[in-house]
Amino acid sequence: MTATARPDRIPAAAEPMAQPPAPTPARAGTRARAGTRAWAALVVLMLPVLLVSVDNTVLGFALPAITEALRPSSTEMLWIVDVYPLVLAGLLVAMGSLGDRIGRRKVLMIGATGFAAVSAAAAFAPTADLLIGARALLGVFGAMLMPSTLSLLRSVFQDREQRRVAIAIWAAGFAAGSALGPIVGGLLIEHYWWGSVFLLAVPVLIPLLVLTPLLVRESRDPEPGPVDVVSILLSLVTMAPIVYGIKEFAVHGLALVPVLGAVVGVTAGVLFVRRQLRRPVPMLDMRLFRRAAFSGAVLINLLSVIALVGFLFFVSQHLQLVLGMPPMRAGLVLLPGLATMIVSGLLVVPVARRLRPGFVIAGGLCVSAAGYLLVAVSGGDASWGILLTAFVLLGAGIGAAETVSNELIVSTASADKAGAASAVSETAYELGAVLGTATLGSIIIASYRAAIVLPAGLSPADATAAADTLGGAVTVAGGLPSGAAAQLLGSARHAFDSGIALTSSIGAGLMLTAAVLALVTLRRVRG
Repeated sequence: MTATARPDRIPAAAEPMAQPPAPTPARAGTRARAGTRAWAALVVLMLPVLLVSVDNTVLGFALPAITEALRPSSTEMLWIVDVYPLVLAGLLVAMGSLGDRIGRRKVLMIGATGFAAVSAAAAFAPTADLLIGARALLGVFGAMLMPSTLSLLRSVFQDREQRRVAIAIWAAGFAAGSALGPIVGGLLIEHYWWGSVFLLAVPVLIPLLVLTPLLVRESRDPEPGPVDVVSILLSLVTMAPIVYGIKEFAVHGLALVPVLGAVVGVTAGVLFVRRQLRRPVPMLDMRLFRRAAFSGAVLINLLSVIALVGFLFFVSQHLQLVLGMPPMRAGLVLLPGLATMIVSGLLVVPVARRLRPGFVIAGGLCVSAAGYLLVAVSGGDASWGILLTAFVLLGAGIGAAETVSNELIVSTASADKAGAASAVSETAYELGAVLGTATLGSIIIASYRAAIVLPAGLSPADATAAADTLGGAVTVAGGLPSGAAAQLLGSARHAFDSGIALTSSIGAGLMLTAAVLALVTLRRVRG
């Protein structure tokens, strides 16, 4: 775009020759350094980041209470967890493009209002089906929140060094929010009913709605493309059948439905890519993926979040239902890992100035792999101390890697397309959250079902509930005589832990794969 096309640029012919104006961010390649207002805006923009990421994992500690109150089946329980990040992931690119078109701040405000209202409704859902529906709506409004935050940082922080620090805080907040979810969930479930984990959104988003118009300026693409409904639908049809197929495979094995889901999802994905390449103004510029720094960083984010969410899925249940910890104490076991993740994301900023990003990311992911290997070696006998240490290692590596990878994603795309590029980064996050539960979580569930031995005399309904999930077995055991209860609990806990060694080995493999990917795709990228 030429200089005259932008109102914030001064045409060269109109500039006085004798007394040139002071340098501006658009002149001579300089970038204005952010002041106090920009850093205050960052604090406000972190509120939805923390909220959406907390919402990804806060249900981990609420699942036993939800199981007891709503009595969902194993499939319903997985959908309660997964439908939110699934819908969110499917709409992120569309909402990022919408923010580029009508204004990122405007989309952020709409999303915050809807998210708060639906969260209040979810807190009082009387059935599992209604809770699943509320979680799906939360995904719609959550998709409006996330791309806006990261893309607005691009416009607020024009100086790259300051932007790198801001993105480090953003990435640390997102990763920390995922880890903070179980802690917040433990605190709330310890003192209140399960719906309190949803009401948390209301007091968090009210300051956002008040302060955002005061601190954050509107930004948008000056030449946006048209709203592409077909591409929006294709993005949804790409991910939903694939994840559904993974769930069905975990429950029923290789059958028609899982295979059909994979075929439909892959076909829709191919059509989505072809449509973007053919349109003069695509919803998502697929040429970004030709850049090694962009595509490599996106894949690294995806694999990292799969490993993180998969770990939190089984560790929260192991601490509560196997080791018998109350929710709050179990949440505190994860607190050191949370702190490490935040500190690691901030400390890596000066390191990233001196070392190549590929080396920094690969080193961090190897540390994370060591955390998973520690659990794999311990298997089902992992104590809370081992899990604490493992999560510290996992958090240290992921916190550092995601700070660097997110900065690469944002810096690679042009400022006008920041919303769509940011949405790709967050799509990787949310798809990783879905796949972390759907793959690693499904391995745990499949192992549980194969290994559990039920005591004689259970009613059909109790037998189904106990065989479906560990939480169901604990609930059923509460109504049995002491001998039968001890037999059921012992078998259920052993069955649940039987899949931990395998799941942790896969998690370590994902981290090492991501490390190799960083070395290969980012070998020519400098900090």
